[in-house]
Amino acid sequence: MEYTEVMVRYGELSTKGKNRKDFINRLATNVERVLKDFPQIEFHPRHDRMHIILNGAPFTEVDKRLKKVFGIQTYSPAIKVPKTLEDIKKTSLELMQETFKPGMTFKVNTKRSDHKFEYDTNQLNNLIGDYLFDHIDHLKAEMKNPDLVLRIEVRQDAVYISNQLLHGIGGMPVGTAGKAVMMLSGGIDSPVASYLAMKRGVDIEMVHFFSPPYTTEKALAKAKELTGILANYAGKINFIAVPFAEIQETIKEKLPEGYLMTVQRRFMLQLADRIRAMRGGLAIFNGESVGQVASQTLQSMVAINDVTTTPVIRPVATMDKTEIIKLAEDIGTFDLSIQPFEDCCTIFAPPRPKTKPKLDKAREYEARLDVEGLIQRALDGIEVMPIYPNEKFINDKIEEDQDLL
Repeated sequence: MEYTEVMVRYGELSTKGKNRKDFINRLATNVERVLKDFPQIEFHPRHDRMHIILNGAPFTEVDKRLKKVFGIQTYSPAIKVPKTLEDIKKTSLELMQETFKPGMTFKVNTKRSDHKFEYDTNQLNNLIGDYLFDHIDHLKAEMKNPDLVLRIEVRQDAVYISNQLLHGIGGMPVGTAGKAVMMLSGGIDSPVASYLAMKRGVDIEMVHFFSPPYTTEKALAKAKELTGILANYAGKINFIAVPFAEIQETIKEKLPEGYLMTVQRRFMLQLADRIRAMRGGLAIFNGESVGQVASQTLQSMVAINDVTTTPVIRPVATMDKTEIIKLAEDIGTFDLSIQPFEDCCTIFAPPRPKTKPKLDKAREYEARLDVEGLIQRALDGIEVMPIYPNEKFINDKIEEDQDLL
């Protein structure tokens, strides 16, 4: 059937009191962003729900995108019909015939904002229920927990009929919790942390460290493509590429092997913090999970976090690897994350890193370097680009490489 509108119901937004209007407006902006290639669609955000007027846009495609918009609790496709009993009966029957399966129970639930309409809610419930019983075999009514609820809304302009209650992803609209940077590697954990940050309403920008010629263009393309998958949940994410080779080379040349990783991570965090300040962010997110690798022990975190007073938030900190992998599979990043394109975190990894580095030693070794000069040269080389949902980069890079052969 061709649906005429989608009724969107809010989740946690109902608890936001005086800020509710701001949250609803942000949700509307995010919905418009993910549906931007359907210019005919109209959006009408209201206090209790949002109405999306399709104007011929295909609901199947709209449905796929709404499932990934944080802040939506449930939604229903609806059909607008004239305010006559015959039109209501006809459309109600067509909807039920399309979705009803033998053994299902149902009920009719009418709401009437137009109190001048000739039938009240109970009368319309009974009239439509009786009509459906007469035209559909094996139909059974159930008032408490029916399988299908035929919803009829009598408004001032028309009657709107629906019988599906589809579940959104919940959470908070991206952007309502402020802006932050995400330290995105090419692995499994940081994309999952990115997803969880956005689910709590954080507007994130990706900071990715790359080290040519030690890392390949395919590794950079992989990180961009991961961002494209995550952009399905935000509409657009800015990707910030940070050159890191000079810093890694300098650390490897001048510092003891056991502290290479610790000091390297300290530089990464300082760079992320500088970029956050430049771009108006409030916090730094990363994909660290306590105890998973040497740099993620509590002792390592103390030695690394020493370089900033900015909040460093770790959404997957207490999750085990199997939980993280399951979520990565659910959001669509896992298969790409395991592609074997090495990032800068692995190429200079020492064989025996310190798992319990001393803070005073980390400070001492770092002080031997031209910290400010190294950081500034890296900042001078950053590149920022917006990435939109499902943008592809790896295949383009492979084709470029083949053209050079």
